[in-house]
Amino acid sequence: MEGKKNGGLKEMWRKFLVSIKRRPQMIPLAVLTVAFVFYSMKMMYISDTTAKIQGTGMGLAGFATMLFSMLSFMCFFNAFPYRKKPNVPMLVLMFLMFGIVIFADLYYIRAIFAAISRPENPIVVTTATAYIAYAEWYLEIHIGILCVAILLILLLPVYSKQLRRIKTSIDVGDNGNMGMIDISPEG
Repeated sequence: MEGKKNGGLKEMWRKFLVSIKRRPQMIPLAVLTVAFVFYSMKMMYISDTTAKIQGTGMGLAGFATMLFSMLSFMCFFNAFPYRKKPNVPMLVLMFLMFGIVIFADLYYIRAIFAAISRPENPIVVTTATAYIAYAEWYLEIHIGILCVAILLILLLPVYSKQLRRIKTSIDVGDNGNMGMIDISPEG
C-alpha cells in the first residue's frame, strides 16, 4: 500500500510537470491570479482609505486598478492561445494595462502621502486609522507581485526551453524485447 501512495504522488507530480511543459504560461498566470486575489482581498482597506482621505482621483485609481487587472486577464488568455504562437498585439495591450495598473497604484500611494504630509489639516494615522498605512503597504505589495508577473512573462521563452528539458516520459519495461505479434484470424 505504501508503494502505491508514493507511485501516486510521483504520477501526480509527473502529470503536473507535463502540463507545465505544454503550457509554461500557466506560471505567470498563477502569479497574476495571486496579484488579483491579493488586491481584491485588500479592497476593504483601500476603500476605507479612500473614504477617509477623499483625495482627488483616489476612487478612480482604485477603480482603474480593478478594471484593468480584470482586462489584463482577458488579454493574457488571448495573448497565449493554446498550442499556437503568442499573439503580439495582445501582449502589447496586456503590458499597457499592467502599466496603467501600476500607475494607478502609485497615484494612490502618492495621494496617501499628500494627505498625510499636507500642511493644513493633515490626516493623522493612529490605531483607529491604521488601515491607511495598511492600504499603502498592500498597494506596494501588489506592485511587487505585478512586477514578478511581468518578469515571468518576459522570461517565458527562457524558462520554457529549460522546462522542456525535464524528462517526464515513463520507462516501460521490455519495450525493446517484444517479438512479432501474430494477428492472423486462425487462432
